[in-house]
Amino acid sequence: MKRILTIAILASLLFSSCEDMFEPAIENNLELETANSRPLYAQGLLLNGYNRIPSNSYSFDDVATDNAVSNDKNNSYLKSATGQWTSINNPFDQWRNSYAAIQYLNNFLSLTDQVEWAMEPKVSILFNDRMKGEAYGLRALFMFHLLQAHAGKSSTGEILGVPIHLTPETVNSDFNQPRASFEACMQQLYDDIKKAEDLLPMDYENISNDSQVPAKYAGSINFNDYNRVFGSTFKLRMTKRIAQAIRARAALLAASPAYSEGSKTTWEQAATYAGQVIQAKGGPTGIDSKGFTWYIKDVVDGLTSGSNPAEILWRTDKGNSNSMEQDHFPPTLFGRGRLNPTQNLVDAFPMENGYPIADANSTYNKANPYDKRDPRLKAYIIVNGATAGVSTTAINTTANSPTNDGLNKVETSTRTGYYLKKLLRQDVNLNPSSSTQQMHFNARIRMTEMYLAYAEAANEAWGPTGMGTFTFSAYDIIKAIRRRAGVGTNNGDPYLEQVKNNKDEMRQLIRNERRLELCFEGFRFWDLRRWKMDINVAATGISITNNNYTEIPVENRLYETYMNYGPIPYSEVLKYSNLAQNIGWN
Repeated sequence: MKRILTIAILASLLFSSCEDMFEPAIENNLELETANSRPLYAQGLLLNGYNRIPSNSYSFDDVATDNAVSNDKNNSYLKSATGQWTSINNPFDQWRNSYAAIQYLNNFLSLTDQVEWAMEPKVSILFNDRMKGEAYGLRALFMFHLLQAHAGKSSTGEILGVPIHLTPETVNSDFNQPRASFEACMQQLYDDIKKAEDLLPMDYENISNDSQVPAKYAGSINFNDYNRVFGSTFKLRMTKRIAQAIRARAALLAASPAYSEGSKTTWEQAATYAGQVIQAKGGPTGIDSKGFTWYIKDVVDGLTSGSNPAEILWRTDKGNSNSMEQDHFPPTLFGRGRLNPTQNLVDAFPMENGYPIADANSTYNKANPYDKRDPRLKAYIIVNGATAGVSTTAINTTANSPTNDGLNKVETSTRTGYYLKKLLRQDVNLNPSSSTQQMHFNARIRMTEMYLAYAEAANEAWGPTGMGTFTFSAYDIIKAIRRRAGVGTNNGDPYLEQVKNNKDEMRQLIRNERRLELCFEGFRFWDLRRWKMDINVAATGISITNNNYTEIPVENRLYETYMNYGPIPYSEVLKYSNLAQNIGWN
């Protein structure tokens, strides 16, 4: 009997093991419908969208342009710029990340109306409204990133966008979907922005009495309930103002030369969208005087409870770190000196009097090239002899420098004669014996981006001094930006006064101001392509020996003309026959 029992137990274990082999164990995954009674789970779907925002960190893709090079031979942007950009090897890819975010957002939108967001039904409605608005705004943002990275010309010559997904995909979905037209994608983006505008507050601020409750909620809730959902606790999340800025950013892309033939968005519309954002912030007079150095100690450390300086429309949360400084400080400051600004970019900074250095009126001195220059030059770039770090250390970048900061001295030295300064905290100490961290945040959207978007679009729509329905022109915006930087403040900026009568010359100035103000923040690579400008300008540097300055070649750019538009990922085209590739890419 004992033997029979033993066999029975062994058989039970054996068949149990076989069953486990052929029947997968229950996974620790919740069904989507579980979110209806678990609001934290539902909100997690929305928060996944926030976690995937590309500008949560800086890409430093300026390395793929004439703005910068890298001393890291394995840098993916360096490889792309020098002939290794393919539909398989694409560091600019936004396909997987953006579609994953859109899937989470679509899941959220499919169930949010059934979620019990709060025990009080009226408050639950408020939460539902707000988070739906956030989801629509985020979905529009990811559509923008998809279009910027993957829209382009098909073999038929049509400007195509990407497949539009508005509902959750399941294992039974038809994934073999064609790309929608660029225009259809833009209209979907605009539709999502409109929904976000209707549901979101302009900003998350507490109100103090019932009379301040918005009209659509007046009489049904009190101000305490309103603050519970739309109050200052939720700063840094999507707002109506942010959604409008996303629309302005997308409209500028759509109106640009590379996309205009596939888009109904006009320069006037692009100017209007950006102008509305600017007007709501007080017009050009609202420009933040510290806006071009918004990342420094005095600005960052003073921010509390999600508050923003006037320059910042949307940012990440603050956090202690020194990783950016580790990557970009010169070797003398214990950094890796990874990003090296080019001579091309240095030459783009005008003189303090406002004239470009090539202009006969500039007073530029080749023997003393950094003297009396636009103050932004030394704010953004460490030039030879400039000081940096906690001890205001002089950085010697000369060819015969006694330190490793010199040109091409060691693998962490500069290749161009320059180091990055912008975005870095100079009060970070990387000395291993006394290293420190400091507070940083990433700017997702700056007001300066909006000012420059308006200036560009307004100049194209109405000319340098035209205003449309606004009280400010492209000229007014550029004048305010240059004055803030300290350019032309002592002489009335005669160069600006000269070009304000010429739309083409003003266009070049606006594009240059955009290059300077937004350098190293992930704009130059995309701007060159949407403008259809030459993307093969070689990167140059400076070699300094015995006070002699010699421009040197550093790195050629090896792009093909079709690369004005990025590729659809090769793996996606391979899987789905209806997914057309952009012309020129395999």
